[in-house]
Amino acid sequence: MMRKRIRIVFVLLAVCVCFSFTGCNNSSKQIKRMQQVEEGVSEPTTVEEIREAIEKYDARIEDIVLATQQTGVWWKLLGTRYLDSQMYGQALDAFQKAVTFYPANQNLYYYIGVCAGYLAESALDYEATGDVSEHDRYLNLAESAYLRALEIEPRYVRALYGLSVIYVFEMNRSKDAIPYLKSLLTIEKKHVEAMFVLARAYYSTAQYQKASDLYDQILETTTDKTLKEDAERNKKVVLDALYN
Repeated sequence: MMRKRIRIVFVLLAVCVCFSFTGCNNSSKQIKRMQQVEEGVSEPTTVEEIREAIEKYDARIEDIVLATQQTGVWWKLLGTRYLDSQMYGQALDAFQKAVTFYPANQNLYYYIGVCAGYLAESALDYEATGDVSEHDRYLNLAESAYLRALEIEPRYVRALYGLSVIYVFEMNRSKDAIPYLKSLLTIEKKHVEAMFVLARAYYSTAQYQKASDLYDQILETTTDKTLKEDAERNKKVVLDALYN
């Protein structure tokens, strides 16, 4: 009786060892057989059978490509919904996933820049340790995302504007913003918001006369009463700096 049990255990161990060495191979063969059954393709030999096999597998590949594309679209849609709801962390995660499907889509990089910019503003030093690494990390991400968008589409106005805003108001790099803003205004000559940012960049780099002239241009361009009042007020500050 004992010998019989030993013999059974030995057989079971042998079977397990056999599966451990052949499991992956058998699994691959099983998947291949399932595909062959599903597509109706076995072992093509003639020219006609080979052509038929290619056509059937081409159709399957096309289905996979379409499904993958749709997944990228869903991630982008989810990101925009989160962004509309001001859920910037969740939106950033969604856009980062979407960009793995569409790595040459400038709009996705722009949205990543927007989300990262907002997250930088909320990255407060809650424990008052003086650590601003998270804030800077998000700003650097925003900058790199905007720059990538502009690599893909150099005349992308929203990315030109977004990059300039963080340079002027967040990163203390007004000088770096000026070329981008000037480029933007050659594309959209009446982009009043960009004019305000450029005037601020001129003021921050002590180019007071250029800032004053730009505020005059704003006054001539816009009919919005509030914007006119802002331009008048800012121009007075610039002139005080110019003559004092």
